[in-house]
Amino acid sequence: MQRYFIHYAKKELTDIIDITGEDVHHISRVMRMKQNDQIICVTKDGYSALCQIVQISADKVCCSILEWIENNSELPVKVILANGLPKGDKLELVIQKGTELGASKFIPFNAARSIVKLNEGKINKKLERWNKIAKEAAEQSHRTIIPEVTKPASLKDVISYAASADVKIVAYEEHAKKGETSNLFRALNSLQRGGSLFAVFGPEGGFTAEEIKQLSNNGFLLCGLGPRILRAETAPLYLLSAVSYHFELSR
Repeated sequence: MQRYFIHYAKKELTDIIDITGEDVHHISRVMRMKQNDQIICVTKDGYSALCQIVQISADKVCCSILEWIENNSELPVKVILANGLPKGDKLELVIQKGTELGASKFIPFNAARSIVKLNEGKINKKLERWNKIAKEAAEQSHRTIIPEVTKPASLKDVISYAASADVKIVAYEEHAKKGETSNLFRALNSLQRGGSLFAVFGPEGGFTAEEIKQLSNNGFLLCGLGPRILRAETAPLYLLSAVSYHFELSR
């Protein structure tokens, strides 16, 4: 069943939902839905409702709420991923698959070894695309929130964003090369359900010594992610899988 995010909170609704924007085209032209077809609408505060289409017009799909659905597909902890800007479309892969795996927010940042440099014009177009990818992936994977993708930040900004997180880690390949295996377990074990994990990942060339020093001095735990060296786009997905196993499958 098709799933659509709406711009209303549950408390703002009666028994009717109006869907507008690009989703109107998707419902009427792509999926070719008709009156009385059913869809799932997800509110901006994370509630899902089974709905029936009442009317389709050129700019609006009117639906009636049949019932509210009691389920929760979100990770028990909030995971924020900060990624040093990688080359090509690798960040798009991280956003798409990271959304499917439960990430709550993506913060791209300009690392010292990031090759990609985006000007203001490119940033706005990229940001629009990144957030669209997150929305579509959230719909496909039955999420109840759409992860936010922020504008590219600096490392200083990343450290500031992470100030309120319960646990802060940085994936550091040099620790993996030395066989460090316990810090990720320690980090996840110290995190309570409902808490937040802020994880930082470098670009293809990794972190500089100065970046690692700044992160470490600001409370980030340096973690290896196993004995194999992972690509920039693989490491965040490994972490999300580990978080899911720790909090959802091993209990």
